[in-house]
Amino acid sequence: MRVGIQGIPGSFHHQVVLDYFGNASEISYYKTFEQVAKAVFEGRDQYAVLAIENSIAGAILPNYELIDRYGLSISGEYYLPISHNLMALPGQKIEAIKEVRSHPMALLQCKKFFEAYPEVLLIDDIDTATVAKRIATDGLKGIGAIASKTAAAIYQLEILASDIQTVKDNFTRFIILQREKPESTDAVNKISLKITISNEKGSLAKLLTLLSDYGLNLSKIQSVPVIEKPWDYAFFIDAQFEGHVDFRSALAKIKLEGAEVKVLGEYISRK
Repeated sequence: MRVGIQGIPGSFHHQVVLDYFGNASEISYYKTFEQVAKAVFEGRDQYAVLAIENSIAGAILPNYELIDRYGLSISGEYYLPISHNLMALPGQKIEAIKEVRSHPMALLQCKKFFEAYPEVLLIDDIDTATVAKRIATDGLKGIGAIASKTAAAIYQLEILASDIQTVKDNFTRFIILQREKPESTDAVNKISLKITISNEKGSLAKLLTLLSDYGLNLSKIQSVPVIEKPWDYAFFIDAQFEGHVDFRSALAKIKLEGAEVKVLGEYISRK
């Protein structure tokens, strides 16, 4: 199978492919999430791995829009514990590091660690693994990267400090995408939806009550404005359920109430 990701070897997306699909998969590497979604839509890749939310930073809204626009189906999810590690060329001490480069979010999540090293300049860069690769390729001394342990192994860098993120219980949720809708099974216990409702008093409260009445437990709700309909909103919703909850009856009822419903995926919860 061929799996598309944004990033390069050693990125967190790469790690998810290894964990979820194993070493047998072939990986396509792209610069943007849009290129990843388009490759699956056009059939060049069978699957895609896409980060959708982080336990600290929240939802990645543009990726919700990509799933919707390209009509892709969510067939699974994976929660990756995020471990940030300071690395550099072998043989260097942390005191020799003058600047550290990484993705802005990685730097932010490790800011407290660097309070003990005020002389180190923190510089935003394209992403975690790309900085690690550049240090190795160009032989950059005195420069550190914040990246995964997989990146350190791939680019043969030495880890100077492990797990330097301030919040240790830090997870990113990734979703598995494919073009065709997979067959539903009895094991399915989670559903992702896009529901568009009109801007009327109590409309959201009615929606949430209806979902609850049908045994659907919301684990995520994210609102986005409907550009072509001012003051109307669409909601990207994840809901979990147990047993043989008749969620299709719930969706039918929601449609009867005047809402637009689009099923983005039915899959097995991994949390």
